[in-house]
Amino acid sequence: MNFEASRAKALDKLNYFVENNLSEYSKLRNFDFGPENRSNISCLSPYITHGIISEKEVIEKSLGKFSFSKNEKFIQEVLWRTYWKGWLELRPNVWSDYLMELNKIKEEFKNNQNYLNAIEGKTNIECFNAWINELKENNYLHNHTRMWFASIWIFTLELPWQLGAEFFMQHLYDGDAASNTLGWRWVAGVQTQGKHYLASEWNIKKFTNNRFKNIKLNENAPPKISEKSYQIVKRDFNNPQNIEEKNLLIFENNLSFEITDFKDNNFNKIYLVSNKNGNRSIKLSEKVMKFKSLLIEDQEKRLKDQSINCQAIDISEITNIENCYGLYPTVGENLDFINSNNLKIDFLFRNLDQLAWQYCKKGFFNFKNYIPKIVSTFN
Repeated sequence: MNFEASRAKALDKLNYFVENNLSEYSKLRNFDFGPENRSNISCLSPYITHGIISEKEVIEKSLGKFSFSKNEKFIQEVLWRTYWKGWLELRPNVWSDYLMELNKIKEEFKNNQNYLNAIEGKTNIECFNAWINELKENNYLHNHTRMWFASIWIFTLELPWQLGAEFFMQHLYDGDAASNTLGWRWVAGVQTQGKHYLASEWNIKKFTNNRFKNIKLNENAPPKISEKSYQIVKRDFNNPQNIEEKNLLIFENNLSFEITDFKDNNFNKIYLVSNKNGNRSIKLSEKVMKFKSLLIEDQEKRLKDQSINCQAIDISEITNIENCYGLYPTVGENLDFINSNNLKIDFLFRNLDQLAWQYCKKGFFNFKNYIPKIVSTFN
């Protein structure tokens, strides 16, 4: 598997998938045929996460090939990330509480042999060990496999979900605070209280074409319990009526300025902000940090090719930049830095997020009802 860090390669991957493999997506999407055979899924999430290509671009491309009804399952999956982000924006304390819990648990488990065996792929579960190695090597896992992995981690290996979520964030090219944290919470049974996901031997064998043996799991574990509940926080996602000619900060989630809703506005200078591990609560792997760095370089080159005044900077340098807007980085490490330094930045929100996030107060099944309305605004 190869994820080349450029918008051109992302578009190639999108075009190839839509033309050759989208037609079979609904039927085959749950199968993990192995890292060398990913034709049944798009593998676009590392690019969507970083804004190299947008959900809107992906959905419009798919609708150029097939009708909405034919594409509905694919479109829903694309918008899962949009939904998770909106859900977390309305309950940002879920993220901050997770980081506090993680900090405490990491200290408790730093010498725990079961934990150390798990992250080294030295358990007695063949498929889990293979997925550990695949994640470290390819920085990607099939979505169904992520569910199996998390379930085994929590209910068979009996390790804290917070550590598993950290491990994913460290190694996934598409890791983001919302999808990753909330996905692990959902498997554990604390996202939707009392409802958890239990991996089963028959399910793994069926959807991996019997690639693995020795799958002995705890298939009867009760859900984890959390006494915490989170109320929706009233948030304002409005943009200023008149966008002035100021500087613009772009973070790692919006690395294709030329497709943003603000591409036609004039900015004095665009700053492309990288966030090194020194300012992160979760320290990312060297490969993930390199991937982000190359994506920023690719965006910088594309902007300079258009004679747009831009500069790549470290996040620590934004404290010296005044009179600026920022493309909203969403709840996560970048926003944490901004808030912890009490920086006053006028955020600009994507049209898609402004529309979609108002429907994220409840579960995804409720959100699905609004997807046709959301997609209708793309034209």
